[in-house]
Amino acid sequence: MALTFDKGTTRAIPLHAVTEEGLQAWLAGLSVADLAWARAQGFKAGAGEVLTFPGEGGNISAAAVGLGDAKARNRQRFQLALARGKLPEGIYELHGLEPGPELDEAALGWLLAGYRFDRYASTSAPGATLRAPQGVDAPRLEAIAAGEALTRDLINTPASDMGPAELEAAARALAEEFGASVEVTGGDALKAGFPMIEAVGRASARAPRLIEMNWGSEGPALALVGKGVCFDTGGLNIKPGASMGLMKKDMGGAATVLGLARMIMALGLPLRLRVLIPAVENAISGSAFRPQDILTSRKGLSVEVNNTDAEGRLVLADALALADEARPDLLVSMATLTGAARVALGPDVPPFFATRDSDARVLAEAAERARDPLWRLPFWEPYEKMIEPGIADLDNAPRGGMAGAITAALFLRRFVTETPRYLHFDIYGWQPEAAPARPKGGVGQGARAMLEALPALLGY
Repeated sequence: MALTFDKGTTRAIPLHAVTEEGLQAWLAGLSVADLAWARAQGFKAGAGEVLTFPGEGGNISAAAVGLGDAKARNRQRFQLALARGKLPEGIYELHGLEPGPELDEAALGWLLAGYRFDRYASTSAPGATLRAPQGVDAPRLEAIAAGEALTRDLINTPASDMGPAELEAAARALAEEFGASVEVTGGDALKAGFPMIEAVGRASARAPRLIEMNWGSEGPALALVGKGVCFDTGGLNIKPGASMGLMKKDMGGAATVLGLARMIMALGLPLRLRVLIPAVENAISGSAFRPQDILTSRKGLSVEVNNTDAEGRLVLADALALADEARPDLLVSMATLTGAARVALGPDVPPFFATRDSDARVLAEAAERARDPLWRLPFWEPYEKMIEPGIADLDNAPRGGMAGAITAALFLRRFVTETPRYLHFDIYGWQPEAAPARPKGGVGQGARAMLEALPALLGY
């Protein structure tokens, strides 16, 4: 995968980024011959439109790519990425964008367009490469692209090759690369210390575990908790086949926090990072947990299981309880948690929840700058009674089906009592149709926004 900028010094082919609004001004700056060529080719600067100018010896002397009009750019991110697969092989140098958010987005989109998932079949990578544009933080963009690629690879890998053990191996490989430490809790220790993680995962032949990675010795403490349900059958409340088809992505929260952790470590951010991943497979066997079971969590709260398919919040709850005990400066959970979030906001816009309004504002602004869309939903206090069944402290699947993303977030918040600042992301983790810089398949959501927001959130 070509996820880095060209570092050479040889002459690069000029690549002009042209908006529809700026088309006439750009045409006016061309030579008579190039203007005639551009008009003959019918170049209108539409989104993804590519124009190449002939040079000596059959080579091209320059190229242009259309970015569309303002409406098209607002509707679709990463328009420059559309050009990467259309341009002839070569090294290009970008012109036409001033340093700032637009240039950053264009450069990152170019890198992300180089992603290919080629573990099981060979795929052709684009031959066009880009020299790092003047005015961008190239190492930062490359770190972001590498973190995103890790997330995509983990989600795209089928469950046959991505169970709890393989997820642990991925965490260990990442830790080794950046000098982090890893501890794994399983077996009797898991049952004693994290009973809900053990209960959800015990029916599978692939043993459940809690994966913990730590990095950094100075600075504010950041804890990331990611849902690592490597495959979700729904348990005894088994999913229909149509709903089970994408369940290899139910560890998308774990994949996303590992991708974000990679960005943080690659950039050497001045903080203390802790990553917790409850890794399980929600399977069916004689030892499976059952509807109406009452589980006692690490926190001591009892939970009535009214649907074994609402297992993600159970495993997250035990991991959040552990993270909360250390009172980090900021605690973040990421999970492919509820269908209700998709119904409300669709696949592109994950909701997030924040215990502090100031943190929500910082994150929303960062998401806009990073072109990593998010939308805040509330921890709506009047719905607390919906997660209280009476027979136990909490209900993992309130009846009625209303406000499912909010009630799930409220459930998780019950396990964060010592840490004042908590953010929760209910992500989809999947690109249902190919889009610029995002092929169909696994995708990171929220990680770039978090990375952008961290300096303001943690004050470093």
